[in-house]
Amino acid sequence: MKRLHQPLVAENINWDLIIIGGGATGLGTALDAASRGYKTLLVEQADYAKGTSSRSTKLVHGGVRYLAQGDIRLVRHALKERGLLQQNAKHLVHKEAFLIPCYDWFSIIKYLTGLTLYDWLAGKYSFGKSKFFSKKETLSMMPGIKEKGLKGSIRYYDGQFDDARLAINIAQTAIEKGAALLNYTKVTGLLKNGETVIGIETEDTITGLKTQFKGKVVVNATGVFVDDILHMNNPDSKKMVRPSQGVHVVLEKSFLNSESALMIPKTSDGRVLFAVPWHEHLLVGTTDTPLDEHSLEPRALKEEVDFIMSTAADYFNRKPLEKDILSVFSGLRPLAAPTNGDGNSTKEISRDHKLIVSAKGLITITGGKWTTYRRMAEETVDLAITHAGLEPKACVTENLSIHGSQMIKEDHHLSIYGSDRDKIETLIKQNPSLGQQLHPSFPFVEAEVIWSARNEMAETVEDILSRRLRVLFIDAQAAKDMAPRVASLLAKELSADENWEADQIETFNKLADGYIYHSAPEIAELALAR
Repeated sequence: MKRLHQPLVAENINWDLIIIGGGATGLGTALDAASRGYKTLLVEQADYAKGTSSRSTKLVHGGVRYLAQGDIRLVRHALKERGLLQQNAKHLVHKEAFLIPCYDWFSIIKYLTGLTLYDWLAGKYSFGKSKFFSKKETLSMMPGIKEKGLKGSIRYYDGQFDDARLAINIAQTAIEKGAALLNYTKVTGLLKNGETVIGIETEDTITGLKTQFKGKVVVNATGVFVDDILHMNNPDSKKMVRPSQGVHVVLEKSFLNSESALMIPKTSDGRVLFAVPWHEHLLVGTTDTPLDEHSLEPRALKEEVDFIMSTAADYFNRKPLEKDILSVFSGLRPLAAPTNGDGNSTKEISRDHKLIVSAKGLITITGGKWTTYRRMAEETVDLAITHAGLEPKACVTENLSIHGSQMIKEDHHLSIYGSDRDKIETLIKQNPSLGQQLHPSFPFVEAEVIWSARNEMAETVEDILSRRLRVLFIDAQAAKDMAPRVASLLAKELSADENWEADQIETFNKLADGYIYHSAPEIAELALAR
């Protein structure tokens, strides 16, 4: 099978940095290194942002709950990075109003005081001042909020974005700066000279091609998979991370009928829950469940979905039912493994990132969050320079525009492509049939599939419907409905045969079934049917 995107990367290059992992941290590190002028190679075992980096709550934020925990330093750094992200990715990051509903007067005082400090910590990167609104004003701004007992709300501002699209644009920017990026390239081993890591062994998961790459330093930025790479170096190494699962459900936007997001600051078990408008739907989450295993396709537990739905019912005027769930998806946070005896607690586990030299020639970066990806990348490259003895060069990403960045002047679904929008519209002018919608309930058109295949390194139906158009994460059944047309368009781009097309549809439908929520009785019936 041929690949759409397989740049020829010579094996005899001695790379300055080899980065394993195509999520937020790995891509950010590749961009930082390449923009400083270092010879940079990144490999990713699947599609870019296939894992956790496409499964966030879509927030660019300082972290209100970290403020409540007293982590002022983490919040201040994140608020600065929030401002830089909006500055550098204008087409993807925008200011979002959040309402905290208050059902007693003490809550009003408490949250307004805390959020005033939050605004102050942002300094020149502030998104706007927090403010109290009366019950009447709150219901006007968010008609779907539960009215009984409501005293009013506090409005504050944070950022919102599309995580997978930002990942793709960072990848494009890194390539423009000279980096070589290889997706669907799995690391199968580390090259070593004695105890020193000097490179990687890889296999192309589409073509089967096996390759070796050598470099002065290897960066392990694989999220919940960091221990897999560490075990390649030392089979006896202790676990560095413990996965924590975060689940989201997607509902119709009409449940809150608002352009503002809802923030529930304290749920029944002390968590924070968000209900965020996203792609004309409502994203509700998340959970925090310790797991012992990791995978590229984690599945939501029934108790996690029940928790989200019951908490939402406490704050929504209209109770959401299981039949209202359009999609449910899970992501795994790579939290630092606990060192004491309590293996089931995630409260003690650090949310900040951790950067260590795992072995000579091998650096590991894990933890953190999307908002601080740029800062994490800067620290990683700084350590790589020192560790590998590279010629020191200053970081330039604070004011580096991400591919596509431009101010959005109108509300159009193609605006998410930023400066690439004109090129997609040119495709449609050249071939008007590409202006056809892929599904009557969504604005996405055929030209976007062609664009993503030719310019955004998409290789499969899943790449298109999961991380380029996001439909699988919004409405899983609609994504299944779109799959045959997307497969047909991709097959033409690839010059692939009908067998490839049929296989793509079948593979995607099996994947999408995992995003369609089934209650416990339904799960039992499905198991019996198999």
